[in-house]
Amino acid sequence: MLRKVSLFSLWVGFVVYAFFLAPPDQPDTFELIKKLSLGQWQGINPLVISLFNLMGIWPLAYSALAFIDGRNQKIPAWPFATASFGVGAFALLPYLFLREPNQEFVGKKNIFIKLVDARLTGIILTVIAGILVAYGVQGGDWQDFIQQWQTNRFIHVMSLDFCLLSLLFPVLLGDDMARRGWKNHQIFWLISLVPLFGPLIYLCVRPALPEAETTGISKQKLTVN
Repeated sequence: MLRKVSLFSLWVGFVVYAFFLAPPDQPDTFELIKKLSLGQWQGINPLVISLFNLMGIWPLAYSALAFIDGRNQKIPAWPFATASFGVGAFALLPYLFLREPNQEFVGKKNIFIKLVDARLTGIILTVIAGILVAYGVQGGDWQDFIQQWQTNRFIHVMSLDFCLLSLLFPVLLGDDMARRGWKNHQIFWLISLVPLFGPLIYLCVRPALPEAETTGISKQKLTVN
């Protein structure tokens, strides 16, 4: 119950801060988002480009856990995971405080779960993230980024969203490791304490998810997600 209350309070606090306390929205925000989405990056700080694209990596990393975790939940994971591609932690936090602890995977892996469970998926995400981080760090203007962070709501909230997604990953990590029979506290904390690349490397090295037949009560609990 404490976990649920804490996550719910964090979600409410993040929503209130983003809409009422963050720096004001800028008139060119929509145009900036449009250019970032369409790859029209000329004149945009590489740090902003990198951060924007990394916010597309995070939902994929969470999906690699959430779609599996949602198999035995009363609520499906896919609406929250899908919405997170647009609004990040705003969409994921409700799933995290509504879900129940789940250390089992029941049934066969469908094509999609096989895809998110594959180590190749983690490797691809890690390589892309590495390129994006290198691009942003090498060519980015930190002074300009700090100024934009202080004055632009979109960049300010997106940065906080990135940090929040880094902090929340352990909420799903422990159960995912348990489902794979991998109970190691040192590895758990190593993955949790390394932002972005800890979770991505975990997707590269985690043992394959074992399959189990659905029987009895498990069949009643099984939900499509």
